[in-house]
Amino acid sequence: MTYDLLKRALNARVSDVLPEPTPLDRATNLSERLERAVYLKREDLTPVFSFKVRGAYNRITALEPGQLAHGVIAASAGNHAQGVAFAAKRLGVACRIVMPRTTPSIKVAAVRRLGAQIDLAGDSYTEAADLCEEIVRTTGMISIPPFDDIDVIAGQGTIGLEILRQAPRDLAAVFVPIGGGGLVSGIAAVVKELCPHVRIVGVHSADSDAMLRSLREKRRVRLDRVGIFADGVAVKQVGTLTLELCQRYVDDIVVVSTDEICAAIQDAFEDTRTVLEPAGALSVAGLKRAHLAGALPNGPVVAIASGANIPFAKLGYVAERAEVGQLREAILVVTIPERPGAFLDFCRVIGDRSVTEFNYRLGSRAAADVFVGVEVTSADELGALARTFEAQGYRCDDLSHDDLAKTHVRHMVGGRSANAKDEVLYSFEFPERPGALLEFLTSLGGKWNISLFHYRNHGSAYGRVLCGFEVPAEDRTAFGHAIEALGLPYEEETHSPAARLLLG
Repeated sequence: MTYDLLKRALNARVSDVLPEPTPLDRATNLSERLERAVYLKREDLTPVFSFKVRGAYNRITALEPGQLAHGVIAASAGNHAQGVAFAAKRLGVACRIVMPRTTPSIKVAAVRRLGAQIDLAGDSYTEAADLCEEIVRTTGMISIPPFDDIDVIAGQGTIGLEILRQAPRDLAAVFVPIGGGGLVSGIAAVVKELCPHVRIVGVHSADSDAMLRSLREKRRVRLDRVGIFADGVAVKQVGTLTLELCQRYVDDIVVVSTDEICAAIQDAFEDTRTVLEPAGALSVAGLKRAHLAGALPNGPVVAIASGANIPFAKLGYVAERAEVGQLREAILVVTIPERPGAFLDFCRVIGDRSVTEFNYRLGSRAAADVFVGVEVTSADELGALARTFEAQGYRCDDLSHDDLAKTHVRHMVGGRSANAKDEVLYSFEFPERPGALLEFLTSLGGKWNISLFHYRNHGSAYGRVLCGFEVPAEDRTAFGHAIEALGLPYEEETHSPAARLLLG
């Protein structure tokens, strides 16, 4: 089927709200490190700090007067909501937005300031979308889809037109974040029609890869759950139309981790002094991942800086994880003898390297496990550091890529207990909203003694808990059923390297 998206993009009314194209800024530091020209398409500089205003405005302006009289409604985790609310206010149309209760407060407040009526429902986009559909049935309001709509896609496609006017003529590739696929579909369809040699590379967060799976299976795959650190791309199922367009126009998809996203936020900040949200920095992370894999084509490349609506509370977590994502911090556990002077000897081996963290507590009279963070500049330096410790007779375990160590254990060193019996460790995730922690504890009940508990609110949409329970062998089956009945994502951590070494 032909949709003539190029014509639709050329006729889109986006210039009503964006009279000037968003800038295409050269990322000086990234360009130097990657040894090629890297440009950022600054969609974070729109009136709602994301690209979503383009598709939302184009879709609403396509409605008939009779439809507009009913008002518009949308389900959204934030950026699409702001785009719809902004467009509706500009056009004088009644607007209602349904958002998950986990939506960052900065986005809820922004939508409210734009005059939209807000309904908070459920803990995910899917639950919000279900309520949105119910409201449409009962009120006759017109739903504005976040991605699977030809007018929305055409509105996002105007970004592709601007890039081709702004970028060097030898542009090699454009990296685009993927959630439901509306942004990448619009850009890809326009760019490929005009410059088919330019590669279009989509970028997924590792825990929200619905488009990649759908392309592999040639059908719309629905994920059971998605990680919502990068909440702007946390979509369980892509659109029918966006899947078709991605099959036709997208050349490749790159998948990146949370740490790589945090590192990309830092990269963008160092080049622009702007703090992108996780989804907004996704394409920068993908570009760097492609470079490391040797898959970055020769010539100038563009990454879409798609949004900057980040809650302030999340910045501490981003900064902490960025150091590991940039390979600037090694997280090691080094075993040293427990004797006078051993700690000094160990510090001498570290030498003049910058230590980012040191955690130690007497555990036994035979040996001590020291948790140490050390600044490094590359994976090679990390490997050399570990070999230096081992050459001096120390056992060294690299936990730089161990999520349990980075999230919990680094804050709990010294947590061994000789009194804990039959202990098992589990990590859980639950929606970060008022009352959720109490609900979680209540659901656990009081049958099994909690021997360890670590909860850290790091500004993400999901709270993370590490729990130790005293569970006799004869109770393990019943305990397993109780854990399943909680209905929360969980992992057993009893035998993980980090827990074994430091929580024992």
